[in-house]
Amino acid sequence: MFLTDYQGRDLLTRVALAMRAGGTFLALRADNVSNVGARCASLSPLGKGSALVTGNYRIPAASLRSRAVFTNTMPTNAYRSSGRPEVTYAIERLVDEAARRLGIDRIALRRMNLVAPEEMPYLNPIGARYDSGTYEANMDLAIRTAEWDGFEERRRAAATRGRLLGRGLANYVESSIGAPRERTEIEVTPAGRVRVVIGTGPSGQGHETSFAQVVGALLAVPVAAIDIVTGDTDIVSVGGGSHSGRSMHHSATLFAKAMPELVARGKRVAAQLFGTSPEQVSFAEGRFTAPPHNQSFDFLELAREAARLGGDGEIAVTCDNEMHDPVFPNGCAVFEVEVDPETGIVELTRYSVVDDVGRCINPLIVHGQTHGGAAQAIGEALWEECALDPASGQPLNGSFLDYALPRADNLPFFATRIVEVLSPTNPFGIKAGGEGGCTPALAVVVSAILDALAPLGVREIDMPVTPFKVWRAIQAARMADPGIKRVAVAD
Repeated sequence: MFLTDYQGRDLLTRVALAMRAGGTFLALRADNVSNVGARCASLSPLGKGSALVTGNYRIPAASLRSRAVFTNTMPTNAYRSSGRPEVTYAIERLVDEAARRLGIDRIALRRMNLVAPEEMPYLNPIGARYDSGTYEANMDLAIRTAEWDGFEERRRAAATRGRLLGRGLANYVESSIGAPRERTEIEVTPAGRVRVVIGTGPSGQGHETSFAQVVGALLAVPVAAIDIVTGDTDIVSVGGGSHSGRSMHHSATLFAKAMPELVARGKRVAAQLFGTSPEQVSFAEGRFTAPPHNQSFDFLELAREAARLGGDGEIAVTCDNEMHDPVFPNGCAVFEVEVDPETGIVELTRYSVVDDVGRCINPLIVHGQTHGGAAQAIGEALWEECALDPASGQPLNGSFLDYALPRADNLPFFATRIVEVLSPTNPFGIKAGGEGGCTPALAVVVSAILDALAPLGVREIDMPVTPFKVWRAIQAARMADPGIKRVAVAD
């Protein structure tokens, strides 16, 4: 499996930031080299990441060079938030370093350079047009959620146990579009059911629930009466599948687009029952009416009654759509860790994340997606090391015994918050909610660890930040400065 499966992330980036003495960002230079392995399966990580190298920040000018290289490793391919965690890591770590060197508070530096809501839609210097967002408000909400003001007290308490407490903060913006074409077929059946065929299929995201909620709201019928059909190629004729956070905003757009024709077909059927013309039939608050009748039908009643009377009761529509305008989910994460300076063990104590997903159809599902994304990226940042022999590219991981995956017992509880700043690109204002937990996590985890190790003089550390790497970094810092305390104690 380690030899044949795709690898998720392998990017070498060199970045430089130009800024005024007061902290205003002026320009960014980025050189991104993406390993595509022995054969190229996808350039998505390189392309999608390159478009967002400036992150959430107002950076007027940018120079970008992006290259893909062949090596002797397994291929790389799109993995949750394809390419965006890597460039978010680069810009957020760069901002932290700029704040440290200039002696500016890292929150204040971010605050003065974040793109403001009134600047939306904002065209970044690479050409990506951010649709909407309240980046500073997201950061403030994340700070409050993380109980930022109580950090110093928590750090003193950790010091009494011989531990180093650190915290990191990272803003993020990502893009979502995926395959542009999608189709839905909606039919209200005489059995009193709504059958919805859609080309994007679920892989655990709860599409059956969320899609039914949207259709139920549009048709004013119970969610329990809606059947979502996906994945059966004998039935599903067109569809872009589930990837790139595309499913909800593509599908909801199709459902909204199909609604006028579905109502028109319903009016024609209702006109037969009322003995009038379709122009005399009204549809409001989920019911079809026509003067002077005092009877009314909802969609389900209409289909059943038409079938009972033997009329032309077909209420069905097929709708296609193409979407080429990406949406830009965004947010902010705050992470806290405790480090044991004698062993290098990192304990995760707090993780707070704010996600602007646009219109949120099902908050419970979105929170679950955030949890899953955060767990994936924390695993990347701390444990998941794909060890390869440099000469042959042969994986040295024999099994999951020596490739550590995140588990529930080594993750903290997640404090997640949802923000709904609507996107102007689709009828419901939906962005995406599947990748937000993942995108800032690499940056925020490493930032928190380096903050904990800062009193020992550790300035850089590579991912995955295993206990052995932490321990080696601490030993190197102590050798460079013998005056560093062996164990952190409360001041």
